[in-house]
Amino acid sequence: MAAGVVLVHDMHLHLAEPPGERHLGAGRQVLAAEQQQLAGHEGGVHLREARIAVRQATEWRPAAKPALAAALACWLAAGSLPATAQTDEIQVYTGEINAPGRFSVTLHNNYTPIGRRQPEFSGAIIPDGALNGVAEYAYGVNEWFELGLYLPLYSITRDGGLRIDGGKLRALFAVPNAPERSFLYGVNFELSYNAPHWASTRYAAEMRPIIGWRFGAVDLILNPIVDLPFNGIGAASFAPAERIAYNLSKSWALALEHYQDYGRFAHFERADRQDQTLFAVVDYADEPLDIQLGIGHGFTAASDALILKLIVTRGF
Repeated sequence: MAAGVVLVHDMHLHLAEPPGERHLGAGRQVLAAEQQQLAGHEGGVHLREARIAVRQATEWRPAAKPALAAALACWLAAGSLPATAQTDEIQVYTGEINAPGRFSVTLHNNYTPIGRRQPEFSGAIIPDGALNGVAEYAYGVNEWFELGLYLPLYSITRDGGLRIDGGKLRALFAVPNAPERSFLYGVNFELSYNAPHWASTRYAAEMRPIIGWRFGAVDLILNPIVDLPFNGIGAASFAPAERIAYNLSKSWALALEHYQDYGRFAHFERADRQDQTLFAVVDYADEPLDIQLGIGHGFTAASDALILKLIVTRGF
């Protein structure tokens, strides 16, 4: 989610001190101490800088009132926007896992021809024109447990720059023979290591429950995802995904997938600041190859206008 950043570290206001304003020298000393204290904290860069701007603006009266108003507005705007990572994997989990002893490789790629032109946080990759992807390696441990490794996460920016974004580990637990059941369930746990340009926290986790129903040729799958950045329980956020599919045959299916990000549980974002993206998807599955192709559109300012995704899996 894009957030305005106020850069004020090099800002100096040179104003003549009005008579009776001798307290300004002491105020500046307090300001410098607060700046050092705020700068020592990791994360929330845009909030820290905006707060410094507010302090600097309030030091001069009355001429600084416009500056105070602008800085305060920027602080409030920055504080309301979550600094979350971009997406390397756009997929609804259906509870299907590799058979015991079977190995697979999946290539996830998503390209944003028309996207947000502001970074989600200071130093982040700009979504517009970026290609994000990752190679996923999965192994079926038994009929209800699969292990996975994502490495490397990567991005290619609009100007052609290659960035390595990090890696992930996952453990997927699902009811055996999920594709053959009318009701299925499972849960996936992920642990990620993130580059500074990929996420606002170095480490993060995800818990993805999987709930699904099958009504003849129709599948309805829910993934009520909880994202857990490692910077306090208050940072946990809700980013559910849903999929409804019509199976044309054993090999072909058409689907709609809905991806959302409501923000932190402690304070959900306003409707216009939530990520709301809908994908139209075509699936092809015929051993040993699975292919998923989708086109997505975001409906809010916090979403990207056009996203293309391609997922190719090869089993061994």
